[in-house]
Amino acid sequence: MANNFQQNGHDIIIAHNNIQSQSVLTAQQRNSKFSALSIQDAINTSDVVFLATPFSAAETILASLDFMGKALVDCTNPVGAGVSHGLESKLSGAEKIQEWAPSAKVVKAYTIYGFENLENPSFPTYNVKPVMLIAGNDDHTKKQVASLNNDLGYETLDTGHLSQSLHLEHMTLLWVKMVRANGHHPNFTWAYLER
Repeated sequence: MANNFQQNGHDIIIAHNNIQSQSVLTAQQRNSKFSALSIQDAINTSDVVFLATPFSAAETILASLDFMGKALVDCTNPVGAGVSHGLESKLSGAEKIQEWAPSAKVVKAYTIYGFENLENPSFPTYNVKPVMLIAGNDDHTKKQVASLNNDLGYETLDTGHLSQSLHLEHMTLLWVKMVRANGHHPNFTWAYLER
């Protein structure tokens, strides 16, 4: 996904507190135009921040960061045993991310499909774009994410407040169970058809 953003004219900063880590170096080998900064420095420099870590690591990572009211796109999913919802469907992971990062404006996005459809969202046989469902409490940050979706080739459907993320996380579990557990091919997305 980051590669697609860069190819669409966006500057990509990899945020890591060890910018010489193997994961950073691997990403920069894939695209030499990616820069790397410590996490807080990357937040200070960026307009939009993406959280793409395991959900289990998020609280520790977010604890000491100041987002200064910037958009934080939650790309995580709380997955529990047996591909269940890791928070027992009592609330969304995105709401926990907002709790752990109170200085951010959290938008849930980019979680309802596997990486295959973020790397290549093109479905040229159809005269319709795949849809990216988002949720968040701040209209401005959702518009920022909608613009990024458009750059990637997605139509955006705003599902409402951040609490709607719980249902998006269930869509993720559906996709994962179909593909990773039951052998359905991964190259499919949802579409939004409106009459």
